[in-house]
Amino acid sequence: MIRKLLLTTAAAIVMMALSSVARADSFTITGVNGTGVTASISNYSLVGNQFTFTITNTSVAPGSTGTITNIGFALPGDRPNTYTLVSSTNSNYTLAYDLNATSGSQNFVSSFDLVLVDKPNGNPTFGGGSVNNGIAGGSSATFTISGDFSGLTADQVAHAIFARFQAVNGGGSDVAGNGTAAVPEPMTMILFGTGLAGVAARARRRRQGAKE
Repeated sequence: MIRKLLLTTAAAIVMMALSSVARADSFTITGVNGTGVTASISNYSLVGNQFTFTITNTSVAPGSTGTITNIGFALPGDRPNTYTLVSSTNSNYTLAYDLNATSGSQNFVSSFDLVLVDKPNGNPTFGGGSVNNGIAGGSSATFTISGDFSGLTADQVAHAIFARFQAVNGGGSDVAGNGTAAVPEPMTMILFGTGLAGVAARARRRRQGAKE
């Protein structure tokens, strides 16, 4: 019985660990200002201190159109500016730190711990960027960033992403984000709950045995 309990609890712990190491899911972020622009975040993983993800600009005609210029991360907690852009399939991007949230993103977060900016010259802002250097509709870019992601899962990092759109529907702008925090996977919660239930049941039997 003890062995079964230990195996159940261990399975829950393993599932929780796997959920923070590697994910192949994808989700859509949508313009917060109602322009209709969208992007997908996919193939994201967190291995050690390296986070990798792919962002695809899904804003193409005949729907809303626009170009992704900057990509911000609103991570929880106070984190040091030790992030490094390890690799990028779009060589125009560099990293900037602690930029104020603007252009509609301030309705969800106050600032970004790090921002992938496509216009390295001058004073970077989240609301700026270069349309010519960005991620056009129908295009994708994959990035790997190293730094302090301690205490976070791949889901939490991915859902902290906001994408700055410019040249929206010809000349407007927007910011895409889902504005919600990631929740634990159902299977992870089921396994973890099963382990806790087993611990509680064993504790009750011990108390009952002591009373007899």
